[in-house]
Amino acid sequence: MDAATLYHSVRLEQDKCKGCTNCLKRCPTEAIRIRNNRATIIRQNCIDCGECVRVCQNHAKVAVTDPVSVIDKFEYKIALPAPALYAQFPQIHNAAQIIAALYKMGFDDVFEVARAAEVVTYAISRTLINEDRPRPVISSACPAVLRLIQQKYPSLLDNVIDIVSPMEAAARIGKEEFAKKHGVPIEKIGAFFISPCAAKYSVVKNPIGMEKSNVDGVIAIRDIFTQLQSLAKGEMTPLDIERASTVGIRWAIPTGESEAVGMRHTLCVDGIENVKHALEQIEDSRFDRLDFVELLACTNGCLGGPLTVENGFVAKSRINAILRHTVDKQIQKTEIFDKAHQKFRMTEEVEPNEALQLTGTMAERLEKAARIEEIEASLPGLDCGSCGSPSCRALAMDIVNGYAHEMNCIFKLNERISTLAGEMVALGASTRFSVGGNREEPNEKLDNHAGK
Repeated sequence: MDAATLYHSVRLEQDKCKGCTNCLKRCPTEAIRIRNNRATIIRQNCIDCGECVRVCQNHAKVAVTDPVSVIDKFEYKIALPAPALYAQFPQIHNAAQIIAALYKMGFDDVFEVARAAEVVTYAISRTLINEDRPRPVISSACPAVLRLIQQKYPSLLDNVIDIVSPMEAAARIGKEEFAKKHGVPIEKIGAFFISPCAAKYSVVKNPIGMEKSNVDGVIAIRDIFTQLQSLAKGEMTPLDIERASTVGIRWAIPTGESEAVGMRHTLCVDGIENVKHALEQIEDSRFDRLDFVELLACTNGCLGGPLTVENGFVAKSRINAILRHTVDKQIQKTEIFDKAHQKFRMTEEVEPNEALQLTGTMAERLEKAARIEEIEASLPGLDCGSCGSPSCRALAMDIVNGYAHEMNCIFKLNERISTLAGEMVALGASTRFSVGGNREEPNEKLDNHAGK
């Protein structure tokens, strides 16, 4: 799919934007520009990480997800709660209360994404053991990281594990189990992810590694938090469902996935800037001795997602209390684990996103690249963002592509103003002497006449 046609969750509300540069400086893919005192988002560069949503003090950046009413489109409704959901509620240390509240809310069934994470864990570990893969193997769980690799580190796509995310596995397994148990067609069953993350909504609309997502809607945690909090306080009916173990729930915490995979040499990195540094080092063959790398765009992983309501560090502490109240301490291996590493493979190759590449013929691209290098060398190299572009190189690219002018750089503008001011002073002095000489004679005559 062409990068420009990708569906995006992160949107800009122009009337709220004040033209500050907070989002400009924090965007990991340089997808934001400030023009005419308003931000603009370059859609083909955006990976929906939600970093701009997090840092915008004016709330001009928003993450769009499905309304709760989306569940009414299907006769049968399955909730897919992310494990991060369990850590949002103060004074609730048992995930069963939150699951019960989802039933009260109108869902016919609940399939924990943490339970699917156990299956995905098994699939990844089998793949790492049985297949020769470029090292280190990179997790495919975070869609924002996948988009980042597609765009800025395409050489590492072969390192990405071709196993679907727990969200996708949960939707598929949940529908199959419900259809089999109740004897209903899968087409009448809708699976709805309760999400901490804006990128999940985008990846459902534009799947990575598959033609169509198994998920039928994405509902933000913050949009149902108040309702769930109220319902969770009532009397709870005992749950008649198979529950996730601590292994799956721990995926909400950084290192949860890498520890579950069980390989000897693993690394976990959270926070989009840290992820970028890690990917650069992987490209430089600095981590070749690692078996598996877990990369999470948000600080504190999904617990720090932009669609959550609780502080990520508080949620991290709270999830540990949830784990202590989780009765099932071991994975219950059922038939869904059978050949999971084959069942839950991506069905399509993950292609690079050439959004940042120069366009035109080879000769035109070479000419543009040379021009960019020339302009960048003439700029101050401070990457201050005052020009409305995130860096001097980005400004050089914008100039070459016709989106900006050298005078957008405040230092270039000051130089030009100083030059013009000097020229005007010199011109003024020259004009005064040449014109003033002609005027001195009449003045002297007037003075002489007055003296007489």
